[in-house]
Amino acid sequence: MRTKYAAGVSLAVMAGGFAVTTVFAGEGRLALELLQGGFEAGLVGGIADWFAVSALFRHPLGLRIPHTNLIVKNKPKMINALVSALENELLNKESISGRLRKLKLIQSTGQFIVKQLAKRSSRVAVLSAAQAIVERLPLDKLAASLLQGAVGYTRQLDLKPGAEKAAETVIRERLDEKALDYALDQAIDWIAKPSTGKMLGEIAQNKLQELQVGGFMGFAVQAFAGFMNEEKMGAMLQHMLLSGVKDLTTPGSRQREAMLLELRSRLMGLAEDEQSLDRAKEWVAAKLETPQVSEFASGKALELQRKLLDWLERDKQEGGRLVVTAVRAVSERLEREEEMVARWEERLSDLVVHAIESNHFRIGLLVRDNLNKLDDKQLVDMLESKVGSDLQWIRVNGAVCGFLIGIILTLISWI
Repeated sequence: MRTKYAAGVSLAVMAGGFAVTTVFAGEGRLALELLQGGFEAGLVGGIADWFAVSALFRHPLGLRIPHTNLIVKNKPKMINALVSALENELLNKESISGRLRKLKLIQSTGQFIVKQLAKRSSRVAVLSAAQAIVERLPLDKLAASLLQGAVGYTRQLDLKPGAEKAAETVIRERLDEKALDYALDQAIDWIAKPSTGKMLGEIAQNKLQELQVGGFMGFAVQAFAGFMNEEKMGAMLQHMLLSGVKDLTTPGSRQREAMLLELRSRLMGLAEDEQSLDRAKEWVAAKLETPQVSEFASGKALELQRKLLDWLERDKQEGGRLVVTAVRAVSERLEREEEMVARWEERLSDLVVHAIESNHFRIGLLVRDNLNKLDDKQLVDMLESKVGSDLQWIRVNGAVCGFLIGIILTLISWI
């Protein structure tokens, strides 16, 4: 506005000066004649430049003179030229991609985060934001949803391939043999206890007395029962069991190999038994659907939420020390893993560049749409507000330069 005012003043000065000097100029008044020539040329230059500047934005004095109101008339050409310049010169894909590939996005982001978290207020703000997020998380509903998802997944899961693979792994890794050895070791420890021998003797004595055998066989059984008391019978049974179990622990023994063969046969049979697998799936799904499991999951989720909030509050009171420790640990790890960071940088750059190349045309569309939304008056006002000030100086310069040139031409004419 100031430059427009100055341009108007310059034109008024030239017009007023020309009028005054024209009235008072005469023979013998060389100075007034000289000024008259300057003001005349300055007035012509000022009017010409006013016309030229005004013709860019509108019809001067409302007269539809040819080649005026140029911006409105050439709006489509101007928009196309601007979009073309943006897409092909200022913001072309190659320049953007090249610049992005030179940037170390991860390193720059990490340095920015470390710099910001050096301030206590920034750390407290991060922890407060984390608290707000955790408080708004519906963890009980999330736990219920995850539980329902687990139920559906369990019912749709095909256990047969996994069961066969698990059985093959058990056999290949000889885990069945290790499990058998563990069970046999526990059995030996149990059988060797004195209380076990006493218990076996009591059981055997009671069972012998319950036998209903007649004749010579009955006489023999009764004689044996009378000869053997509980202690002797328990010791005998204990010794027999220990001997039998120890035989099973001997590598390569026939009994051990037969038991391992049976175990492996049962294991493979179980892996191929689809009905048993279906029953197992349904049993697990039914257990997951019980109210007790749902309440347990919701309770654990809320407990986790409370613990997390307490942890965030404690760290906030301490100034975010744990945040600094975590960020420092991550930063040090990234410094050690230069190759890994370089791969991440490359992948991230590829993703960003691909996104830009895929959506580069949208830059032109966005500029075109925004400019097309402007009516003629809005477009003229926008351009005039941005470059009008500089254009008004053309009028001022035209008036001043015209004034000086007029004086020079008047002197030349005198000579």
